[in-house]
Amino acid sequence: MPDARPWRAKVLTLFPEMFPGPLGHSIAGRGLADGVWSLDTIDIRRFAPDRHGTVDDAPFGGGPGMIMRPDIVDAAVAQATEAGFDAPVLYLTPRGAPLTQARVRALAAGPGVVVLCGRFEGVDERVIEARRFEEVSLGDFVLSGGEPAAIVLLDACVRLLAGVVGKAESLTDESFENDLLEYPHYTRPQVWEGRAVPEVLVSGHHERIRAWRNSEAEKVTRERRPDLWSRHAAGPDRTHEPGGAGKRRTG
Repeated sequence: MPDARPWRAKVLTLFPEMFPGPLGHSIAGRGLADGVWSLDTIDIRRFAPDRHGTVDDAPFGGGPGMIMRPDIVDAAVAQATEAGFDAPVLYLTPRGAPLTQARVRALAAGPGVVVLCGRFEGVDERVIEARRFEEVSLGDFVLSGGEPAAIVLLDACVRLLAGVVGKAESLTDESFENDLLEYPHYTRPQVWEGRAVPEVLVSGHHERIRAWRNSEAEKVTRERRPDLWSRHAAGPDRTHEPGGAGKRRTG
């Protein structure tokens, strides 16, 4: 009998009011309302030892900024993983490994995720090691905190859950499937500002359309993402890099 429990997202953050944010709208919002997935936010400041809610301190060795304390982060993680919730524990940081569609698929196929949103200059390395955080990056840029990155990661996962996207087949024909970017799309009007839709798309010849779309996907991938093209050209037996972990702060 299939598991009827929802996919669970637990977000550790200093700003729980930032959630669900965009995740409460469109297909992710409908999935949340329908119980396909659930979202819990854990306010890290609740675990601060003082009445001021202090969660950070100055870095050993000197330097600018403040560091999130390991004991406080650990207490928040402990609450998120209580009652046997065995899910990947992710720390969003530009120091991590780039997030890939392959890793997103793997996360969506599991029970859910625990996501730590960093702030300040980062998180004490000891809790990252002790709790075996998977460090994840969205790219080579820096954000003011992990919350926007968490929203992006969760949206990428949630849209793959059964019952969230109307037509499941649309998920197999988009960018990064088979290490290709997506082909161009066209709709009405057939001619716009002197630009006509490619003739093949109005031919009604499904095999020619399929071949054209594949050719265009290969062309745009070669031109814009030679790294993806190299993996695609290696063939179906290539080994995808394990998605997973992320420089300082969040990206």
